[in-house]
Amino acid sequence: MTSTITLYGIPNCDTVKKARSWLTEQGLAYDFHDFKKQGVPAERLPAWMEAVGWEKLLNRQGTTWRKLDDAVKAQARDSASAAAVMVEHPSVIKRPVVQWPGGRITVGFKAEDWQALLQA
Repeated sequence: MTSTITLYGIPNCDTVKKARSWLTEQGLAYDFHDFKKQGVPAERLPAWMEAVGWEKLLNRQGTTWRKLDDAVKAQARDSASAAAVMVEHPSVIKRPVVQWPGGRITVGFKAEDWQALLQA
């Protein structure tokens, strides 16, 4: 169990920027894991998929997904194959992924949801 907030994402993603600003405004310290520089922590993917489902974690609405070759898109048909695509193309992961103190995992950013989570 971790007592630190870890935010996983890409620094130039607007949603990640909003999430990071929100955490800072709340006075919450966090670690940032940059998918572009540090890669996707493949050992964490199974826990993320178990927490939110691989279908939610794989962002099929994003620009990166739309630019992928159809053959690559077709490979993502279950959790194992989706994980392989996410490791190879980190930008297809819905962002941010956050590991909260106590082990809870969330995907995406909504200030009201995060506020409720902190008050729980």
